[in-house]
Amino acid sequence: MSSWFSTAQHWLGISRIPVSHTEKLLAGLGGFVGIALVYSLSAAWLTDSAAQLLIASMGASAVLLFAVPHGPLSQPWPVFGGHVLGATVGVSCALLPLPLALNAALAVGLTIGLMHLLRCPHPPGGATALTAVIGGASVHALGFDFVMIPVALNALTLLVVAVAFNYPLQRRRYPAALAEFTAPPRASIAPAALQHPPPIEHAHLVAALSEIDAYLDISEQDLLRIYELATQFADADAHERPAIVLGGCYSNGRFGADWEVREVTAIHAAPRHRVEFSVVAGANRRHCGSSSLATFQRWAAHQVVRDENSWRPVVPIEE
Repeated sequence: MSSWFSTAQHWLGISRIPVSHTEKLLAGLGGFVGIALVYSLSAAWLTDSAAQLLIASMGASAVLLFAVPHGPLSQPWPVFGGHVLGATVGVSCALLPLPLALNAALAVGLTIGLMHLLRCPHPPGGATALTAVIGGASVHALGFDFVMIPVALNALTLLVVAVAFNYPLQRRRYPAALAEFTAPPRASIAPAALQHPPPIEHAHLVAALSEIDAYLDISEQDLLRIYELATQFADADAHERPAIVLGGCYSNGRFGADWEVREVTAIHAAPRHRVEFSVVAGANRRHCGSSSLATFQRWAAHQVVRDENSWRPVVPIEE
């Protein structure tokens, strides 16, 4: 029976990530407060039917903001950008001399594509685009004012409620960058053991996710696969450290507050091989320092280059 139930969970996509009853209660309470404020604002500007349509997309956002506050689709830019973009595209499409069904489909399709382009994917933004097209006379009468009031105002209201409501609890703080997780104390691990990470089992994932106590928008299978691939890349990188060159940028390959990118500003050959550097990304940004060349080489996991808003490893050219 247990095996049958486990198989059913897998195929039906039933999450096995443990979340406490307190977390579930807080998610529901946060959604209640956020939607109560949003509906009041919408009803003040739109007719009942139009307000009901708009509140549907905001209700979907509330689920993401309060049930999955650390998910990538729940962060401030996707929430605000997704809704405002959807409203702008929707109003624009509503002005086209096309059949209503075609206008609605065009609004949603364009919104999806632009959200990917602008890195603000937020599913409820598609519903907002649809509302701008099929919302009726009260929505159409607002024209592009619909983008700012009530859409942008409602999105900002939800974001403010999410920040204020979640802030007292360190692990629920919103946005995700404010959340603080404290790992339980562990015995020290010998450096040699780190070269061969131990296998991760279901029980280990359950223990780790219980410490986080939040719904994560990722399956257990995906987590295991990511861990497996990450350890494979780590093993490959451990065999070859990047050459240190003047002007090069290097990352230590760590996460969170320990992550750092340093730019080499000087290399001294005599009297001792030393490297001077400036920190260009991470917690110690704008700080400078120096170390022996050997120490810097041990610290540097990758040579990296700036790629828009992120840093990507430099792929060595094979001879």
